[in-house]
Amino acid sequence: MATPAFEDIADTFAFLDDWEDRYRHVIELGRAMAPMDPALQVPATKVEGCASQVWIMPRIEGGRFDFQGDSDALIVRGLIAVLHALYSGLPVEQVADVDAPAELARLGLDAHLSAQRSNGVRAMVGRIRDVAAAA
Repeated sequence: MATPAFEDIADTFAFLDDWEDRYRHVIELGRAMAPMDPALQVPATKVEGCASQVWIMPRIEGGRFDFQGDSDALIVRGLIAVLHALYSGLPVEQVADVDAPAELARLGLDAHLSAQRSNGVRAMVGRIRDVAAAA
């Protein structure tokens, strides 16, 4: 149940031959993401469990889920962009139905992230799911 934006990322990954190119693509996705207002980078939006500084500010408009996110690490900012592509625009009640580990495994990210980065991604997904469930 991936969004068209996530499918675009999956298609791009299928064309990239090696992991250095894929990592570069993830970093570019993060660079292309609109910056988060520093005023929103507060303890309430900080994601605990990440080795880097990570902030996620969710929004629900018209019953659809969206969020802003940012990090002080380029690769993590890119991972936030991947998660944004996975979740943004979904009806809020469908957020819990997304099998994020399976979708990220399609990209091979499950096998190519360090244990710390994998824990951080799980923490970000947990935060997204918690916010959607509370909405």
